[in-house]
Amino acid sequence: MSPDRNLLVFAGFNGAMAVALGAFAAHGAAPAVKTLLTTGGQYQMVHAALAVALALWSGGGRLARLAGWLASIGGLIFCLALAMIGLLSLPVMGAVAPIGGVTMIAAWCLIVAAALKAAPNNA
Repeated sequence: MSPDRNLLVFAGFNGAMAVALGAFAAHGAAPAVKTLLTTGGQYQMVHAALAVALALWSGGGRLARLAGWLASIGGLIFCLALAMIGLLSLPVMGAVAPIGGVTMIAAWCLIVAAALKAAPNNA
């Protein structure tokens, strides 16, 4: 199975956004906002990197690709929710952040399923 180019592109944009938010958090954000942006950026970066790995995992099949998309989308939702809380003073986005969190958890669970389903010589 060839790499998922669309997932790689999406994950790349996510990684770039995570770096940009982290840089802003480190150099221009107020202390309360800095914490939110740092947390969101860390989760987004980890899940962008995970999505890249899953897009390249040839033995993971459809479950791995779905996990990559869930990881990348979940990281983006979580990070954007925290950024909107901090930068736009929208506390209502606190109700959105768990959607991103659950999506990221689902991605990790799908990785387990993909690993168990993968043929032993492809693992």
